[in-house]
This record gives sequence, C-alpha cells and structure tokens, in this order.
Amino acid sequence: MSTSSQRKGDAIRRVGLVFAGGPAPAANAVVSAAAISFLEDGREAIGFFHGYSFLQEYHPISRRLLPDEHYRVLTERDVRGIRNSRGVLIGTSRANPGKGIERAEDLRDPTKTERLRNVYSALVDLEIDALVSIGGDDTLKTANLLYRYQQTLPADARRVRVVHLPKTIDNDYRGIDFTFGFFTAVDVMAKELLNLRADALATGSYFVVETMGRKAGWLSYGVAIAGEANLVLSAEDLDETLLRDVPGEGKRVDLDRLADRVVDVIVARERRGKHYGTVVLAEGIAELLPEAFLADAPRDEHGHISLGHNDLASLVAHRAARRYEERTGRRKKITGLQLGYESRCAPPHAFDVMLGSQLGIGAYRALVEEGLDGHMVSVEGQLDLVYVPFDEVVNQETLRTEVRMIEPGSDFHRLARFLETRVDRVTDFRIARRTER
Repeated sequence: MSTSSQRKGDAIRRVGLVFAGGPAPAANAVVSAAAISFLEDGREAIGFFHGYSFLQEYHPISRRLLPDEHYRVLTERDVRGIRNSRGVLIGTSRANPGKGIERAEDLRDPTKTERLRNVYSALVDLEIDALVSIGGDDTLKTANLLYRYQQTLPADARRVRVVHLPKTIDNDYRGIDFTFGFFTAVDVMAKELLNLRADALATGSYFVVETMGRKAGWLSYGVAIAGEANLVLSAEDLDETLLRDVPGEGKRVDLDRLADRVVDVIVARERRGKHYGTVVLAEGIAELLPEAFLADAPRDEHGHISLGHNDLASLVAHRAARRYEERTGRRKKITGLQLGYESRCAPPHAFDVMLGSQLGIGAYRALVEEGLDGHMVSVEGQLDLVYVPFDEVVNQETLRTEVRMIEPGSDFHRLARFLETRVDRVTDFRIARRTER
C-alpha cells in the first residue's frame, strides 16, 4: 500500500462487484483478481449477492441492504485460493433493473427508471465509488444504462463510475476475441460429444446434440470441431434451404428441411461404410421455429424465450428418423440430447483462469490507473489490456448490445465446413466405388 497522501485514483475507495446472467467457468477467477487488486491497494471491495436482485429492490427505509444477507465486504480470506473453484462466489441472477427502457428518452422517465434508480440509490447509500459489472450482453446493456442514467442527474449529484467485464460461454461479444468460460464450456461439451460418438459407433446410431448459443454459433462450432461432429448448424447457417415462409410470421425454420439435412449426412456416411455419427445444433435455431412451437415458452427478465423448453434436438432427431425411413425404407436410431448446463460451473480451463484473472485486474487498472468510466475491459494479443468505451459496443440509439456472429465464409466457419461430412453426391459415389474395390 502506498504511503503517499495523494495517490492516483484516490477517489475510488469503495468498489462494488456484481455478477449477473448465467454462470460461467472462471467466474471466481474474475471476482478474486478484481477484489484482491483493490484490497491490496488499501481499498474496499463489496460483493453484491445474486446480481441485481437486491439492488433493484432497494428502498432507504423499507428495504435497506444488509451485510452478509444482501452483500459482503470481501476480505482476502474470502477471495484467496478460489481462482480455480466452481460456481460464483457472490451468486448470480437474471434480474433486469433496466426492463422497460428501450430508448434514450426513457432514461428520463421516472416510472421506467424506478429500478435503475433503486440500484443507483443503493450504491450511493453504501458509499460505493465504482461498480464492476460482470456479465453477458444483457448485463453490459444494464451497465450502460446505469452509466447513461447518471448523466441525466443534476450536475452536483454523486457519480458512481461503471466498468464492465465481458462474460459468456457463447463467446458472441463484440470488443473482445474470446470471453472467459468459452474454452471450458467447449472442452466439457466436446468431451461429452466424444462419449456420444463412441456410443453411436458401438450401437450403429446417431445423436443430435443441442448446445447453448442463443444468437451465434461460436459454442456449437467449437464443440463440433473439438468433438469431431459430422455436421454443425447454427443460426448463421439458416438460409433459403432451411427456411420457409409462414403466413403472418415471415421466414421460419422448416423442421423437415432441417431433418433432411441431417439425413443427407447419414446417407453420405453410409455410402462410405460409416453407420454412426453425431450432429450439433445451436439452440438459437429454435428462436426461428414457427410460432406454434414458441407460444407457450416461458421468458426471462430480459424477454428471452427459454429455448430449452422446445428441446430442438429431440424435435429434429424424431423427424430425421422418420425422414430417413421414408427415404431408405430402413430404420435408424437417432437420439436428441441437450447439453449446456453441465458446462457452466465446470472446473475452469487454465486459459479461462488466466483470461478471467486479467479481466479482473483490468477492472482495477481501468478505475484506479486510467480513471475510466463507462468502459468495457478487454484483452488482445498476449492478454494485453484494452478499454473499450460503451458507445463502441452498445448501440446508443436502441441501447442494445450488438451480438458478434460467425461470418459465413470466414476462416473459422470454413474450418468446421472442412472437417464435417461432405454430402456432395458425386464425391460420395466415387468414394463408395473405391470402397467397393
């Protein structure tokens, strides 16, 4: 600890940490590194329990926040030796204090900003100087709203600085190459897929596996590549060959066409003497199912459909089995299976621990060394820290984050295409003839 009476970043004395959204491997590496950075410099770190659940319900008289019930003043004993541990030390939730705020002018609406104002008031009441937000794209949106909301306050109102650390096993974040937890999730699910591949080989069957990945296919592609799948499809792959016009709904996924794509792979492999295999589908495909499949699906606080409700893998597996029998006159066992939850609190991969730790330290450096506000902490190259303004990763008109998709034709996209089973019928015929000889 410095003994200087005037230190850089002296205004940051008490820092809050909030983790929101789904769990991710290496969450505790982030929390630990961030907290230790502040504690070792003589500052306080406050961990708020379960995301914004308690913060957004704060009231100065009737719902004050209590230590060890709603938050904890972290000590080194709390955060030492936990970088490789499972779960989230301070818990998480999908509570959304920015619900109902859709445009910039809504930030001046006292009704729409009530829960956001509660968060701000709770932080001020606890004398928090800065908030470290850890979470996915919805949590980044909330961090930006809190930052923007404070700009509507009187000039003499207290300011709570906000920095955000990107988290999602989906890896669909703009402004950073890879998010912590992604490689662990890929590794866990790829190993599960390899187990299923061995089962398929033993039984002469197929597995259709659905992985997480609401908007983009990074996770499903990673699992397919590392797990040696024979086909992978995500939302980026939905084109005219897999979609159809539904009156009043626009373009929607045609389950029969999707099933036929799976059957094409099965038939192509059979021509090569292979009677088993695995297929990976990203759950985000389900968002474009016809409305009849989605009407009763529950939604979370951010308005997202619970994609697991539809069990896309089982839907496609069932139809693929039927289409296969129609085309070949034979039966084939095709089983649908969902993967995802088992990967979110798995022991973190070493890279995720290193990445998460650097992001946690980046929160300290952004606030104390750089004096930043309204920035996302990122890395590039050999984990070199960079700081990205919110207005570069959040659309300031819609106040929404912009998801990073896999670019069709990109090298990563082509990698998966090179490694999966090709279904060109001329090629398959020639391979089959060589096999016969």
